[in-house]
Amino acid sequence: MGLWDTLTGRSRSRPANLDALFLVPSAAITLQTAAGLTPTGDGAVCYRAAAGAAFQQTQDDVVALLNADPDVPDVRISTDEFGFTWLTAHRDPADTSGLCTDLHAVNTALEAQGFGPGLLCSLVPFADASGRHVGLVYLYKQGTFYPFAPTGPQARDNLLEIQVRDELGRELPMERDLGRWMALWGAPGL
Repeated sequence: MGLWDTLTGRSRSRPANLDALFLVPSAAITLQTAAGLTPTGDGAVCYRAAAGAAFQQTQDDVVALLNADPDVPDVRISTDEFGFTWLTAHRDPADTSGLCTDLHAVNTALEAQGFGPGLLCSLVPFADASGRHVGLVYLYKQGTFYPFAPTGPQARDNLLEIQVRDELGRELPMERDLGRWMALWGAPGL
């Protein structure tokens, strides 16, 4: 951080550390024992698709790579109401490591081809026996995680989100600025 940034009160965001996604499997064990939340087996990467053949080729290559395993369901691509693209992968819920590897591959491929600025977040959903859902969201531009627990249209369970944040605070780089805890209404898997 430079002198001007210090004087104006600005700070630079943390660079993305995509390897932090590999911390999610151990965090999943903590969530299961502390809150009864287990992985659903779904995971998604959200990004703003770029126009042009280069981006389309990169996205097609990523999809082909993830679809190459015949034992894993094909990935799905959808666009939300805000124009963001969601690439959704599915694995056996017990294979959170494999799912995080898939999400890492998507992020890395887009970043390597120069499309990193379009990456928004990665999402790993969890659920419990009572039907509560919470997504563990990795903010690409901040290099941090936060929980998002929707309870219905435009409603969220803030208490569960704070509980998850507190449980995982020692295992994951958690986003401390609550203003960055975006609501991901209609996100795949939630």
